[in-house]
Amino acid sequence: MSLVGTRPPTVDEWDKYELHHRARLATKPGLTGMWQISGRSNITDFEEVVKLDKQCISEWTMGLDIRILFKTVQVVFKKEGSM
Repeated sequence: MSLVGTRPPTVDEWDKYELHHRARLATKPGLTGMWQISGRSNITDFEEVVKLDKQCISEWTMGLDIRILFKTVQVVFKKEGSM
């Protein structure tokens, strides 16, 4: 597992995946990723999650990982401040 990557699926989820969904697992799973910083709770369409994950994989750079990590910290502290 890495810091940045796709959320690993459960066995039940994997069984329901279509072929194009499995492309999002082309990298190691991670603790945070594009979906988590792009409005995780507001994104309810799985196809949008897949799109974000595939975009992150195809546009990967070390800089993108660093931006995602910093954005994750911002999102976490923003949520804590609103409680």
